[in-house]
Amino acid sequence: MKTVLPDRQQSLVQWVSQATGINTFGVKVRLRGNDLHILCEGTECPQRWRTLSDLLQALQQTDVDILTSNEQPSIYQVFVYGRRKGEQRPKWCHRVYLNQIDKHLEQVQQALLADSEKSKQSGGALIVSNESLARQGNPEAIARYLSETLSLLGVSVQVKIKPYKPKNSQPEENRLWIFCQSSYSPDASLIAEPIAQKLRYLKLSGYQDAVIVSQVSGETAPDWLLRVDLTPPEVMLKEWARWGDVQAIARLLTEVLSELKVAVQAFLKESTLHIFCSPTFDPLGTAPIPDKVVCLEAILPQLEAIAPQGILAATVYGQKAGDKQPTWIDWLALPAAKHPVFATSPLDLANTGDQPAIIFLLERLLNPDLDWRLLTGGIRVLLLNKNDLLHIMCDAPVCPGREQVANKITQFIRQLKIPGIMGIRVYGRRAGNKEPFWHYGLDLEHRQRLVPEATPEFAATSKYVNDLVTSETSEPILRPDLTTEEVQSFVTEVARDWITTASATAKKFLLRSQLFTESNQSAEANPDVQGLKIALVWGILGLLLTLQTDWVLGRIIVRTTPSPKVASVSLSSSEHKASLTSGKTQSQKTTFFTSTSKTKSPPNQSSVFNASEFTQSDDTPTKNLAAAPLKEKATATAILLAARSQMPSFNVRQLDEQLALYKQRLARTGSPPDVLIIGSSRALRGVDPAALSKALATQGYRNLDVFNFGINGATAQVVDFVIRHVLEPSELPKIIIWGDGARAFNSGREDITFKSIAVSAGYKQAFQKTPTTANSNDLPKKTVNLEEQKTNEEKQEISTYEAVNQSLNQALASVYASYKNRDQIKSLLQKQLLIFGRNHTVASQTQLTDGTSDESTSQQAVDFDGFLPLSIRFNPARYYQKHSRVPGNYDNDYKSFQVEGEQDVAFQEVLQFAQSQKISLVFVNMPLTGDYLDPVRRQYEQEFQQYMLRLATNPNFIYRDLSQQWIKANDYFSDPSHLNRFGAYEVSKKLANDPMIPWPAK
Repeated sequence: MKTVLPDRQQSLVQWVSQATGINTFGVKVRLRGNDLHILCEGTECPQRWRTLSDLLQALQQTDVDILTSNEQPSIYQVFVYGRRKGEQRPKWCHRVYLNQIDKHLEQVQQALLADSEKSKQSGGALIVSNESLARQGNPEAIARYLSETLSLLGVSVQVKIKPYKPKNSQPEENRLWIFCQSSYSPDASLIAEPIAQKLRYLKLSGYQDAVIVSQVSGETAPDWLLRVDLTPPEVMLKEWARWGDVQAIARLLTEVLSELKVAVQAFLKESTLHIFCSPTFDPLGTAPIPDKVVCLEAILPQLEAIAPQGILAATVYGQKAGDKQPTWIDWLALPAAKHPVFATSPLDLANTGDQPAIIFLLERLLNPDLDWRLLTGGIRVLLLNKNDLLHIMCDAPVCPGREQVANKITQFIRQLKIPGIMGIRVYGRRAGNKEPFWHYGLDLEHRQRLVPEATPEFAATSKYVNDLVTSETSEPILRPDLTTEEVQSFVTEVARDWITTASATAKKFLLRSQLFTESNQSAEANPDVQGLKIALVWGILGLLLTLQTDWVLGRIIVRTTPSPKVASVSLSSSEHKASLTSGKTQSQKTTFFTSTSKTKSPPNQSSVFNASEFTQSDDTPTKNLAAAPLKEKATATAILLAARSQMPSFNVRQLDEQLALYKQRLARTGSPPDVLIIGSSRALRGVDPAALSKALATQGYRNLDVFNFGINGATAQVVDFVIRHVLEPSELPKIIIWGDGARAFNSGREDITFKSIAVSAGYKQAFQKTPTTANSNDLPKKTVNLEEQKTNEEKQEISTYEAVNQSLNQALASVYASYKNRDQIKSLLQKQLLIFGRNHTVASQTQLTDGTSDESTSQQAVDFDGFLPLSIRFNPARYYQKHSRVPGNYDNDYKSFQVEGEQDVAFQEVLQFAQSQKISLVFVNMPLTGDYLDPVRRQYEQEFQQYMLRLATNPNFIYRDLSQQWIKANDYFSDPSHLNRFGAYEVSKKLANDPMIPWPAK
């Protein structure tokens, strides 16, 4: 017992120095796990046996654990090194087991007595290894044995034995608990298999399994748990041999016949096992052939005890290695030939749903290397058949990968065609955990059952598999095994039920009103007399309601109509009539439009609306930014022109309307614009034609016509289609500004906009039409002719309808008091609706002041130059209250990012076309905010810039990068990746001042 303490609580260095007589400067100490490393050095290398003798005597009298801190785990072994100062490697090293110090001392004393030159071998007592002591099951010896490996990783070990009481009625067992502590959190996959191998190598008896607990020093909760199956390899072999596994049977027979120096090979053909016995080692071919009687006496009892499933007989051969013909043959009947229960093969049992057979076949499938399974325990399978689903749990010291096991299992179960199984759910976990790390589902048939159910819990060991499932009363949770098709089917059924219920309710209501009857109901059930009575009652009620409404409206008109004031005698009669008819209307218009007028408010009043007609918030920036004046919106005109166009639709409304505006521009000017801007929404909002034209005028390029052909969602394929197929070469200018960025060139994502265009009638016609140039002067004439034709058709249809309408109007005018004042009633209703609409507009506009833009409303609010001006300023604090912050790795625009592909092909086509038509193509990488450019997007942007710089050597192509020009100027943006009209103004100025862009001169 180590009870003697040093006189003073000295440090380990001082204690070693005092024990060995070496100066403290020559002693270095390091603690790693349960190991203490002591380095002794001097001008001359310290003598090995003398130093060890002094140190062992000190260790015999001192408890080393007292010299360390309380947090440091127990020390099991000490490594002592000796070297000369200045050298890198020690000259000698000696390992000391602290539980065998007496034997070490005896060994050292023998070495000191012997001649140092003749006897450097260890003598005296035999040092017993930790492995031999650990095989006896001693917890401290097991800890020392494991620390030999784990201490190198800085992990200390402590082993305890705790009784374990299973939940079922099985007897109490011992469980081995191994506590690993370290200053860091070691990866379980790093040390799981080495520990499992060392524990299983001990072949411990009396333990079903071991639990390894890893914990970081100073923390109370364990970091992770690991279960190691301690089932002996012989038991594992017998389990598989019982199911007829040929490799396991051969391994067992080899162990039995190894004493006779006989090697065994076996293979299965149909239901007969063929066993070949040959000499174990016979390189010269002189070894005798195995004796038939001896071999059969050893093999037969083993096969009868095993009783392999599905193997009816065995044929045993005796021969030399390499011989083609055996020397002797014998045939043996096995238990399966006498007992039908053993005759069915494991595969046939699995087809009937036999769970033990399925488990064996799956474990054999997942553990093709038998040696590795015996060494580590391999991948273990737990099975649970619940309702129509087969749940399969796979666990191992290292969690099996989903790609490693899921496909194998599902393919195997699909081939079995187990009755009643409609789906498979596969799980993977590390041995010892309850919850799976991953799950995988596959439905073999269409499943309609959508009741929420819990994922089943699998017991930690197969022996206690009866503990596994959750209680039926547990709260339901969302099922992780539902497929998309099941969810869609469920939603469809619910919608169908809702429609059926709503239709039945409406039908009952209409039938109760007795105004409607069922179509299949007989005439006797609804006699004509009863129908006439009902019609008469409802007709009288309707007439009374009409008269009462007419009377109420008449009273309202009398009260709201002001009494006319006497006009001055100096007014002429015509002026007097005009003042009487327009006075009230003008006052109403003034009342309504005071708040929405475009005139400036008085200095002492602050307008509720900003320049873009959005309500201002309290914290609206007061900084005035330069921008081009707002132009008249072309929304109504674009819709009308697109509707009247002879060109079929492209399934993209904005493309149809932008094309209609562009065609109108061509018809009005007779020639294409001088500059065409094209691209996605970043170009649509980011380059202002008016600002660009004005800035170019200051550079000497006067009266240049600029048009913005931006389209939301336009990619390189869309731009290629518009330039080369939608527009004729004669309709294109000599310079095109393409504004966009990396995401428009991502060939890895789905191009939704181009797919919509590709299935449209306009797309087909664009490829079928001949390249003829239409005469733009005919467009106005055709429009006028269409209007005249429509007017003539309307005049022909007036005869019958208008005659009846006029007669009814005259009859009503003579009866109803409010008919003659119908215009005043209409004006009054409009006034009230406008007041309500104004309040609603203010409320809705207020919601849009949080730095957001209503895309569905604003995307068509372009001006006649095709430009979309937005005055909203991007404020991250408000913007992200309404919108989620999407990082780059979850942004679908950058999904599977790659520039090579369909977008690159389209861009190359544009470059070739521009070169052939002598068109200057300028690509502008549009600005982005710092919020948008996270590390993922920055990486993709850099890849895109390298791609563009490689292509910048092409003739007639210029690349300009403005992506990080105003990375912190949020006032220039309407959202993280789109400019507003203030930013568009700055971009337009910058492009106009670029000396490398060949602007056309008139």
